[in-house]
Amino acid sequence: MSYELIALLMFASMMVLLMTGQRVFAAIGFVAAAAGLLLYGDGAIEMPFTAAFKLFNWFPMLTLPLFIYMGYVMSESGIAEDLYRMLHVWCGRMPGGLAIGTIFLMVIISAMNGLSVAGMAIGATIALPEMLRRGYDKILITGVVQGGSSLGILVPPSVVMVLYGMIAREPVSQLWLAGVIPGLMMATMFVIYVVVRCKINPALAPVVSDEELDMPLREKLALLRAGIIPFLIFFSMTGLFVLGYISLVESSAVGATAATLAAAFKRRLSFKVIHEISRKTLAISCMFLWLILAALAFGAVFDGLGAVRAIESLFITRWDLSPWEIIIMMQVSFIIMGMFLDDTAMLVIVAPLYIPLVDLLGFDLIWFGVLYTMTCQIAYITPPFGYNLFLMRAMAPKEIGLLDIYRSIWPFVAMMVITVVIVMIFPQVALWLPELVRGG
Repeated sequence: MSYELIALLMFASMMVLLMTGQRVFAAIGFVAAAAGLLLYGDGAIEMPFTAAFKLFNWFPMLTLPLFIYMGYVMSESGIAEDLYRMLHVWCGRMPGGLAIGTIFLMVIISAMNGLSVAGMAIGATIALPEMLRRGYDKILITGVVQGGSSLGILVPPSVVMVLYGMIAREPVSQLWLAGVIPGLMMATMFVIYVVVRCKINPALAPVVSDEELDMPLREKLALLRAGIIPFLIFFSMTGLFVLGYISLVESSAVGATAATLAAAFKRRLSFKVIHEISRKTLAISCMFLWLILAALAFGAVFDGLGAVRAIESLFITRWDLSPWEIIIMMQVSFIIMGMFLDDTAMLVIVAPLYIPLVDLLGFDLIWFGVLYTMTCQIAYITPPFGYNLFLMRAMAPKEIGLLDIYRSIWPFVAMMVITVVIVMIFPQVALWLPELVRGG
């Protein structure tokens, strides 16, 4: 059996196991272990040990539990609810004001957390019921929450970009900066879409009543304090890191400490809250570690077979594809895999294969990292099997069904595709800010 056929069989076996509903790390690890033992005999047992020590030597890995912890502190301590109350009052008189405020909230939560799930959880449990109660169209607001929460993996401090940076050996600060303009561009498109839809059909988003917003200006200004704490946390973490005053690991520690102090300052850091935050942080962190460990073992066997070189030969020599055709094929594969896998699982599976090829073709790996992340956003919310669609169904109020979720998302998918095309045609949209900071 040729090495190419063995590599294809490994990949196919892994995908079959994933479609049976097995845990991602178990499916990847099992295929890696079985292939290693069959190909290399007893000596293959050294591979997981080597992968484990390689994992433990990645100092940026320390950032993952700290970023995750920080996000859960902000969520569980109610600081996100305060933000929504502020946006509700200040945006309530605009057409679609609460929907627009929810998009801003999703961007802020994304900047504090780095994961799409946290933004979706807050949007589905806090924003959706409030907007439904005020007569907002359920299709519109369901799409707003899903589209807005997907920004979590694009704007800094994106956990996905931290992982990509470690695998591609690219500076995380440059990746974070590269995601800023595409992320803000996408959020701006969402806001414009909501405003235009609500102008055309005001019944989609009734304006909040005067009774709810009738309060002294002093109280309205006091509500603005809800945005001060998230801004300070974000600047102390991301700003100091990008400016070069602290390292990546230090920035995550600063963010986690600042979030904890903020929750304590607001007297919301009870034992119950600490226990819930610790439990969720441990669960998500362990999932990441097991997944990356399994992927490293899989990648060691896969690469040992020459799979990367085989893919290069297939795309470039046999199929005679142009560099842009190869990039587009990669994007399509991300969307297909994103129907079954989360962004982290997908990254650790394909990155060791695609990144060397992208580098060989002469494309910028920072630009490709942004492109990968944006395509993940699309894959997450694309029917029928988008990963986030089913998370949304589990968390949304009972009056929002799966068909409503499917119908709501298409305008936001279209806007994301437009943004991806813009970044592909004009790479400087993503690369201008990193080059500006690096040059300065």
